[in-house]
Amino acid sequence: MRTRAAVIREPGKPWEVTELELDEPKAGEVRIRFAYSGMCHSDEHIRTGDATGRLPMVGGHEGSGFVEAVGPQVTRVAVGDRVVCSFIPACGTCRYCSTGRQNLCDQGAQMQTGFLPDGTLRFHSDDGEDLGGFCVLGTFSERAVVSQASCVKLDDDIPLDVAALVGCGVPTGWGTSVYAAGVCAGQTVVIFGAGGVGTNAVQGAAYAGARFVAVVDPVAFKRENALAFGATHAFATAAEAQEAVRELTWGQMAEHAICTVGVLTKEVVAQAAEIVGKDGQVTITSVGRASENQVELAANGALVGYQRRIQGHVFGKCNPLYDIPKLLRLYREGQLKLDELITRRYVLDEINVGYQDLDEGRLIRGLIVHDQAS
Repeated sequence: MRTRAAVIREPGKPWEVTELELDEPKAGEVRIRFAYSGMCHSDEHIRTGDATGRLPMVGGHEGSGFVEAVGPQVTRVAVGDRVVCSFIPACGTCRYCSTGRQNLCDQGAQMQTGFLPDGTLRFHSDDGEDLGGFCVLGTFSERAVVSQASCVKLDDDIPLDVAALVGCGVPTGWGTSVYAAGVCAGQTVVIFGAGGVGTNAVQGAAYAGARFVAVVDPVAFKRENALAFGATHAFATAAEAQEAVRELTWGQMAEHAICTVGVLTKEVVAQAAEIVGKDGQVTITSVGRASENQVELAANGALVGYQRRIQGHVFGKCNPLYDIPKLLRLYREGQLKLDELITRRYVLDEINVGYQDLDEGRLIRGLIVHDQAS
C-alpha cells in the first residue's frame, strides 16, 4: 500500500513530504488511517538534531484515526474502531506495565528507531530504504502500521481532532503537575514555558487545587493563553516571577517549579531551583540538546541546604490505558480544555509552515488534518 508521509532525512533539513510503501500488519499489529496528527515539539527536536534518532524517519507521535486492518493475535482493537495512539506503548506484560508504570513500558525503548517488537520496520522508500516511525508510530503519515500496544480505543462521542492531543502533549503536561510533581491543594507552582505541554501543566496544577499557578514565558501570546487555562499570574522573565513569588508567599517561595520550555538549558534549571523554597521540587519535563548538560547546580547552596529535589519523568508518569480515557472523561465533563488548545490546522504539505509557526511562538498546538471528512 502507498502512503504520503512527512520524513526527516538528516538533521537541520526541512520535513520532506513523499510517498512510501507500507507493509501489511503482522502478528500483534494494526494499520491505522490517521485523521489528525498533533504537531509536538519533540518531532522538531529530531529535525533540528537536538535529539537523536535513526534517520530517515517518519515523524509524528500524536495521532487519531480508524483501524483499517489487523494482523493475527490482535485483541485490543478491531477493524473500524476509532483510536488514539499513545506515544509510549503499553504492552501490559513487561515489568513496568505490570507494576502500574506503563509510561516506562519496555517497548518504548524503540521510540527513536521505530522498530516494532519483531525488530523490523514497515515503511519503505522507492529506493529500498527502510524507515521507522517516531515513537514506533509515524503519525505524519496518512497511514501507519503500529503495535496494538500503542492503541487506545475511543468512545464514539469523542472528536478525533482533540483525541489526537491526548496521545502525548495533554497527559504529559497534566501529569507533570498531578503525578510527577504531586501538586497539592493550596500550593504555589511556577511553570517555565507555556507552550502545548506547559499549558496542560497549568491545567493539571489548577485541577490539583494549587493556590497560585504562575507561568514564565517571553511570548505575550502564550502568557495570555495560560491565564485563560487557569494560571493566576504570568511573567515574561524569571526575575519578575522570582520577585512576585517571594511577595505572594511571604518569602517562603514556591513548592514546585516545572520546566516545560521548548529546549531545556542549565539556566532554566537554575532559575527553577532558585524559585522553590525549602523542601521544594523542580520537575523537569523538557529535553535539551543531546550534546549539552542541563542540570548543573551547586549541591550545598541549591539542593542540600534547602532539601530541594529534582524529578525527571516520562509522559507525566501517566498510564496511557488508564489516563487517556480519564482525561477524555474530564474533557467530556467540562473539566479539561482541549478544543481551545488547537491554534491552527494544516494539511500535510504545510508541515514546515506549521513548525515555523511553532518555533516563532504563534502556536499552542498545531494540528495536521489528514482526512478532511473527519
